[in-house]
Amino acid sequence: MPQIAMPKLSDSMEQGIVLQWLIADGELVEVGDELVEIETEKATMAYQAEVSGALRIIAGPGTTVAVGEPIAIVGEPLAAVGEPDAPRPPFPKEPPTAAPSNDHGRSSALAATPLARRLASAHGIDIGELSGSGPRGRITKSDVLHAAGRPVEQPPTDRPAAAPAPAEGHGRRQELTRRQQVVARRMAEAKATIPHFQVQTEVVVDSALALRAELKAAAPASAAAPSVNDLIVKAAAVALRRHPLANASYKDDALELHDRVNVGVAVAADDALVVATVFDADAKSIGQIAADTRRLAERVRAGTITPPELSGATFTVSNLGMYGMTAIVPVINPPQAAILGVGAARKVLARDDAGEIVDRSLLTLTLSCDHRILYGADAARFLAEIRDLLETPLRLVL
Repeated sequence: MPQIAMPKLSDSMEQGIVLQWLIADGELVEVGDELVEIETEKATMAYQAEVSGALRIIAGPGTTVAVGEPIAIVGEPLAAVGEPDAPRPPFPKEPPTAAPSNDHGRSSALAATPLARRLASAHGIDIGELSGSGPRGRITKSDVLHAAGRPVEQPPTDRPAAAPAPAEGHGRRQELTRRQQVVARRMAEAKATIPHFQVQTEVVVDSALALRAELKAAAPASAAAPSVNDLIVKAAAVALRRHPLANASYKDDALELHDRVNVGVAVAADDALVVATVFDADAKSIGQIAADTRRLAERVRAGTITPPELSGATFTVSNLGMYGMTAIVPVINPPQAAILGVGAARKVLARDDAGEIVDRSLLTLTLSCDHRILYGADAARFLAEIRDLLETPLRLVL
């Protein structure tokens, strides 16, 4: 009988967690049915059935399974093959929950995101009574927080609980979430295996700030107003097209020069920094980039981002300027050649060409590079290109 294996939902995925089966053990499934919700290190998504038949679950909810290992089998119904009493593979049961009052309550609960279910449980909310605002009526984090009377932007309560306070004089232990563990491992591997170096420059962003103000004023009320970071993403994308080595990866003692310019944008999630991808950023307008980054950031914070939206980046921009940091020296996101760290724009006094003292807005850009791909001169030319584009930003809209 056909086996259903743990799918590889992203380039870096090694294992996944079975969160919830959307079809009960023994029920019939059809090709295209949403079968199971799987959590990876990057996102949670529903996996669709690729074959039809009766479901036999092997890996129950909460089970961690390596990519390629079986999680279920699909075959003929037991009654059809004369095995009404055949034993079913044992698997852990989900914690008991209050029985829904009607079929609508059950279908609503199944249509909720895993984060929404955890939040509902934490706040004592019957998720079957909620109406979803997500795709196809799915209940999201925002729906639960609204029902709980909490601001939507407030961090959720699904972080792992800290250990009880130990004896005086000792610290407390707090376990990492699975996503934090994966990020920690990947960053440690990156620092240990990639020869990093940095180049840094100051950008006079008065013209960029003025252009951003004009774009914001001209944008329709329903459209996302571009931010300074959107201008930086666009400038980086244009420069990447002109400097192909910065848009490359190191693999098997060779360089892979990417045809597409896909810029990853770092977004702060509840428990980690998540990099969402703006595909073909060099070919998009600043307005399109602004719309993409807003949509991706909302999906990251709502827990509805999908693995394809977190994969495929050829370069990353990480901006801590909104927190008032004047500079950041980021760690490369392998297998990319470089990552751009962005600080906050700050006012300084400077002399103009006539020798007069004037106000200037400066912004620090730091480029962390993989020395196997980029040398110092390569990195300097690439970063200078980004600086020049931001100092003459009308070139970005031509």
